Amino acid sequence: MNTHKLAALIFLLFLITGCQQSHLSANKPITNLSANKPITNQTFKRGDHQKQQATLQNETEDGNQSPDSDQGKIDQALELASEAQNYWEEDNLEEALSSLDAAYALILEIETADNSELDQQKEDIRYLISKRILEIYASRQIVVTGPHKAIPITLNDHVNAEIKCLTGPERSFFIRSLSRSYRYRPFIVQELKKAGLPEEISWLPLIESGFNSRALSPARALGLWQFIPSTGNKFGLTRNHYIDERMDPEKATRAAIDYLKELHNLFGDWTTAIAAYNCGEYRVLKTIRQQKLNYLDNFWDLYQSLPRETARYVPRFLATVHIVNNLKKYNIVIDTPPTPLEYKSFDIKKQIHLSEIAKAINVDTDTLVSLNSELRHEILPPETYTIKIPIAHTDQFMTKIDEIKTTYHKTPQPQPQPQPQYKYTYYRVQKGDTLSGIADKHKTSVSTLASCNNISEKSRIATGKVLKIPGSKYQASAKTASGTNKGKDSKQITYTVQRGDNLWMIAQKFSTTTTQIKALNKLSESRLSSGQRLRIVTGGTENSKTFSKYQVKSGDSPLCIAKRHNMSLDRLLSLNNLGTRSKIYPGQNLLVE
Repeated sequence: MNTHKLAALIFLLFLITGCQQSHLSANKPITNLSANKPITNQTFKRGDHQKQQATLQNETEDGNQSPDSDQGKIDQALELASEAQNYWEEDNLEEALSSLDAAYALILEIETADNSELDQQKEDIRYLISKRILEIYASRQIVVTGPHKAIPITLNDHVNAEIKCLTGPERSFFIRSLSRSYRYRPFIVQELKKAGLPEEISWLPLIESGFNSRALSPARALGLWQFIPSTGNKFGLTRNHYIDERMDPEKATRAAIDYLKELHNLFGDWTTAIAAYNCGEYRVLKTIRQQKLNYLDNFWDLYQSLPRETARYVPRFLATVHIVNNLKKYNIVIDTPPTPLEYKSFDIKKQIHLSEIAKAINVDTDTLVSLNSELRHEILPPETYTIKIPIAHTDQFMTKIDEIKTTYHKTPQPQPQPQPQYKYTYYRVQKGDTLSGIADKHKTSVSTLASCNNISEKSRIATGKVLKIPGSKYQASAKTASGTNKGKDSKQITYTVQRGDNLWMIAQKFSTTTTQIKALNKLSESRLSSGQRLRIVTGGTENSKTFSKYQVKSGDSPLCIAKRHNMSLDRLLSLNNLGTRSKIYPGQNLLVE
């Protein structure tokens, strides 16, 4: 029996006995412990075995593990497994199997009876080798044209159901999305080819966002590729008050390609990688660990166990690829598809609204907004920004940019309110402690405890961590309710908070300040709740400016409201104690000048 067949048999027995659950963690890649770094596809390069032996000999002379030692055999086996991966990616399956055979033979030579750490390494590598052998055998059974990395278009019942949906009830959505794709796909296909990824992946944005660069999901995923903030940040997409690069088709495409390459390297086939793109790699890995003997890195083996949305996501993608390859069959015609916008980039440091630039260079505002879709409020940030200008209007832009006046000035951010000061004691966290338990024990609130220690109220606290515990005696560092700011006709009242109230509005109503209200009521934060009762000293200050209330209507945004009342966005936000991420809702009352 060939060594690789023996390895596959051993692996199947390994699964039957339940050992596959041993210690191979999704969060911890197999590691070359002597080098103390993860083994990835790029860790080792393919070369002849004599060079490998010479390298290992040199390492031994430098004080590292000898190739004849058990640890040296572990390292050699890892190198051979990585070499097999390189061969497999080049479609050289026989050489890949040969390298895995050699790696497995080395593992069999290792005696680990008295070394649990070495035994764990051996079992992890055995799992890796056996899994790769099964992947190679599975790939031989897939009948598709092109390299093993191609995406097989399976037309089963699940895919056919999505075809009927996209060409039936969702036909209008599909046609609109397909039409928009003509603007973005040429760039996406170009980048996929550079990265060596299948061209079919360029249709993922159709089911993700309908090729809408500003599409926002209920889960706060944004842009063509529907990145959530954390994943976007992981792959280098900037997000701040002025810019969200998830909405930039080019930057988001490059980030999506990096993410998909990472997923494909992890799972070995594209349908599983695409499923992980939808629900996350850890959810798919968890499902894989629950599989029995029928799992061969095939999405359809996981289908029933994945979340419903993901289980439908891959068939929907395959249905999309099938339809666009057979548009005539489904009687779909795009009469006047849009073309990619040609542009030239300029670095400028001038805070201007895009509409002002569009007016100055005689271009449609929507065109300029589409080219610079990462700008959240259609306003250039105060720092240097690379703006995209339609290529036919670049000369006008260069001529008139100095003439365009800055139309938006960033107002100073409101100064943080003085925080309550305490006399502190210190407490070392014990096993089993929670923030709420510690707060109750010391007769304080979780919010106060979290604020004093600069942590979130939901933070986990590690055993042994030392926390500052605020004392019961409150010390105000600013003007307090003792009357230092009271006017001649001041008096103290009790006010019940109404829906839509905030500290600023209440302070304006009673001619006082937010600082005095917080100090008098010992508030450590600005959030209020309906029905909350506040003690207020009225007449403590005089208003130098009058304000009125504006009731938010459907479709309003903070920027629109600010422009309507000739205010800056920052002024409106600070006046109503709102942040850049705060939501407004119809019926809400806002203060305006």
